Amino acid sequence: MASLVHLSSSSSPLLRPSHPNSFSKDLHLPAAFRFPTLQRGARCNLMEPLKYSNGHAAILGAQEQVPSFLTSPTTLQFPTDKNDTRIRIFSGTANPALSQEIACYMGLDLGKIKIKRFADGEIYVQLQESVRGCDVYLVQPTCPPANENLMELLIMIDACRRASAKTITAVIPYFGYARADRKTQGRESIAAKLVANLITEAGANRVLACDLHSGQSMGYFDIPVDHVYGQPVILDYLASKTICSDDLVVVSPDVGGVARARAFAKKLSDAPLAIVDKRRHGHNVAEVMNLIGDVKGKVAVMVDDMIDTAGTIAKGAELLHQEGAREVYACCTHAVFSPPAIERLSSGLFQEVIVTNTIPLSERNYFPQLTVLSVANLLGETIWRVHDDCSVSSIFQSALKVISAWASTDVAGVFFLLPYCL
Repeated sequence: MASLVHLSSSSSPLLRPSHPNSFSKDLHLPAAFRFPTLQRGARCNLMEPLKYSNGHAAILGAQEQVPSFLTSPTTLQFPTDKNDTRIRIFSGTANPALSQEIACYMGLDLGKIKIKRFADGEIYVQLQESVRGCDVYLVQPTCPPANENLMELLIMIDACRRASAKTITAVIPYFGYARADRKTQGRESIAAKLVANLITEAGANRVLACDLHSGQSMGYFDIPVDHVYGQPVILDYLASKTICSDDLVVVSPDVGGVARARAFAKKLSDAPLAIVDKRRHGHNVAEVMNLIGDVKGKVAVMVDDMIDTAGTIAKGAELLHQEGAREVYACCTHAVFSPPAIERLSSGLFQEVIVTNTIPLSERNYFPQLTVLSVANLLGETIWRVHDDCSVSSIFQSALKVISAWASTDVAGVFFLLPYCL
């Protein structure tokens, strides 16, 4: 049975199962994701420096004490006057479950909004509460059906603008059309730039996106873009596997994902890197040609930003097994899962397929090897920091220092994984 993790306000985006192969809702919230409030709404505090590994408990000396964030409850313990705060969160119809988790983490209620479709398919949006002078955050991934969800987001932005919202931030966990970010042939459109223009012209003041297909997409917006990564959630989950670092190899399923896989490997105790060389003959059609690197007898972790039809990652897994890989894990942030992805992923090629909930999954898309992790707390914490004009990257900076400190420590069978920001 598939492992589905939907975290509530009392759970963390950095999953730490009580057993390597099981999940527990009795999770702990790291400092980077604990955010106290002050008298008139939430304000962020400077983080305590991290001194401990993220995957396993550290052994404390006689004079050392556990930082407060490791022993504190995961819910916000400081009083928040929901009627006094000037922040509003509204959800579209694309992924209401994720929106609710984000609101729960932040200690807020989702704003009341009416969204309906007329008989001819037109979309109607009406805010059911005042947003005048408020900072509004609209949570709406532009996942399939992409055109419907994108148009709904644009109309939601327009409704907030006309309701005199102070600022409007489009929280887009999955940014559709991101793959159309350049011209590969003559007379092609660059749809990513077009969608960026639409969001900007609709009235958005800022965009919060998760794992864009390519970093250059941020440059298509003429407004600030906060880009967060879902890989820390996956890294923390992999830490529970306690696979020996000597047995691990990170694999990029194509040449275009080498930078992403290299960054991922660096956080896995500088694991070796392998690259699958493929030639694409058409859209959603891939052919594996060669493997660069050694995977014989190793546990291969394939890393990508999304899985669509799973053609690339499935053929890559076949090649890895042919080259002697002991186990193959597939990791991605966005589970698009267009047919025939489910058949390919559940065919036995993968020990486990690890994804996040940036895109909602229907029950028919579950299969035994699937594990879904939640990014709600990661996005919720980012929203707080954007709202309070605090640094977003500081969520991860302390972790980077600890990674460097632990890099010289050789402990067999343990990953020292921590959240990071590229």
